[in-house]
Amino acid sequence: MSFELNEKLAARRPPLPTAATVDPVTASIIRGALETACFESCEHLARAASSAIINQSNERNASLIDAHGRLAAVAIGTPHLTFVSQLPIRYGLMMLEEFDWGPGDVFVGNDPDHGGGHLPDYLVYAPAYDDSGELILIQVLQAHQGDTGGKDPGGFTLEATDIFTEGLAIPCLKLLHRGEKRRDVIKLLERNNRFPSFAGDLAAMISGVQRGVTMVEQAIRKWGPNVIKAAINHNIEHTERCLRAEIAEWRDGTYEADVFVDHDTQGLKDVKVHVACTVKGDQLTVDLTGSDDRPELVGVWNTFGNTRSYVMTQVTASVDPSIVKNEGLFNAVDIIVPRNTILQPPPNKPAALGSFHPAVEIIEAVCVALAAVVPARSCPQVYKIGMPNAVIGQDEKGRMWLDQGVDARSMDSSAVQGIDGWGSSCVGLGNLLLAQAEDAESRFPVINLSREMTTDAGGAGQWRGQPGSLNVKKVLQPTSAMAWMVSAEHPLRGLRGGDDAGPYSNRFEVGTEREYKVGLSVYARLPAGAVIAYQHGGGGGFGPPLLRDPEAVKNDVLDEKVSLAAARDKYGVVLTGTLENYDLEVDFAATEALRHAMRAAGTSQAA
Repeated sequence: MSFELNEKLAARRPPLPTAATVDPVTASIIRGALETACFESCEHLARAASSAIINQSNERNASLIDAHGRLAAVAIGTPHLTFVSQLPIRYGLMMLEEFDWGPGDVFVGNDPDHGGGHLPDYLVYAPAYDDSGELILIQVLQAHQGDTGGKDPGGFTLEATDIFTEGLAIPCLKLLHRGEKRRDVIKLLERNNRFPSFAGDLAAMISGVQRGVTMVEQAIRKWGPNVIKAAINHNIEHTERCLRAEIAEWRDGTYEADVFVDHDTQGLKDVKVHVACTVKGDQLTVDLTGSDDRPELVGVWNTFGNTRSYVMTQVTASVDPSIVKNEGLFNAVDIIVPRNTILQPPPNKPAALGSFHPAVEIIEAVCVALAAVVPARSCPQVYKIGMPNAVIGQDEKGRMWLDQGVDARSMDSSAVQGIDGWGSSCVGLGNLLLAQAEDAESRFPVINLSREMTTDAGGAGQWRGQPGSLNVKKVLQPTSAMAWMVSAEHPLRGLRGGDDAGPYSNRFEVGTEREYKVGLSVYARLPAGAVIAYQHGGGGGFGPPLLRDPEAVKNDVLDEKVSLAAARDKYGVVLTGTLENYDLEVDFAATEALRHAMRAAGTSQAA
């Protein structure tokens, strides 16, 4: 059963056996060497991969897992994926004898029921040995693949009720044996992928982990295996001590939050994620009991591995960022994930869309809960996008192309204590680069007509959320398009009295008599010349809007981020002059009187 396997994979692992000792400076130097191997492996993948989602968008991570299955080092690309890699590797280690692990071997896995995230997130990994043949570390690359060989291109099937609809599930499969390619296996994977670029991506992942292994084995020879193991143990223990020291400074208590997804892909409403974060001394417990368990839900099943990773992503964002990311984080936090819920589903549930929602609602709920105890570090690591507009077609040779809708945009950039929302993307995207218009238009038959921020789309607050943008795109040939729309009824939450962000919305065939709003999910055929208009949600506000500096509100109006009406109705700021003449001024006496009246009427929160 998957539940028992999950429990076994997530169990705490002991330190590596070694008689060596290591001082903190040497341990840090070795950590740097291991992180460099991760970075070089990841950068090799970026430069060698064929598809835009890897070589342009950077949706990739690298990590090193030790011989006990502990996270030893990382190179963070997309934060949500940082802490997923341990569990699939631990399953692979369970097969160490049966699959005849040895030097030069390379493996692949993506199975949600064997520790993985969703099927598009392939993990390719290779063991690193010392000169005596002892396994020391495993170099891992994780990257999103454009297709998975399932019912629908891209691996996202809106009505899927099992994992087999979504594509090929791989628990653990050997790609290279003692350095020699298993060409039959590689051809099998290539045949089960629609993307012509997949062969290049897989080859880049294989050579990327091989590069990492070469660097790791050089480090093992330089310092010796026992010193390397001592350094890994030291760094993991140090991370645990540092995280516990931070938690010990928090106020003891239990802090709860409920966050909702508007609906599943078939319309069942208000899919709930519940969290209770309990601080007791230096121990943090994150309990997700109470989250939705309706068996009839479709498309909103997250994986156990993803759930653990998304919890830890927000926890680490709530503490000193200099704390090293490794297995020590998990040793300091108890994560309770109830069985048969959307956060640990029964075996064979589909998982592709669940990695969007409710996965990000896990992060959002943890952020809302911990904002009560660590407000200064409360920044939601989320993208509330639902599913991007995926536009799919074929070229003149019959090869599939897929514009995954990861266009440059402004969305989900929330305010934090002391700083307005800024930039164009949420912090949760890390170094993920969104497609520039010029790049997308050179690859696909699309034209990007406009990408403009929308006034009042950011949540009001003492510190204001950044507005979301309206992205308008035209397709130049008949195509298919799919979308799953959420975050209209439950947009990104504001914090500590700040307003929620503006909602998402989406319209197809804009400007024609066939124009319609996508209210749930859609898999549509679009004619040549069809226009799509996707309104991205903004960021949430932080703190009561009536505490915002009136001069800052005036500047927001001049910058067209806030309307004159919202300046008055949300912020209680009275402005004289006109926006057209750019001569707005704050009427401070009238503003104070209006704010006093609004507080008395309870129309806006105040500190």
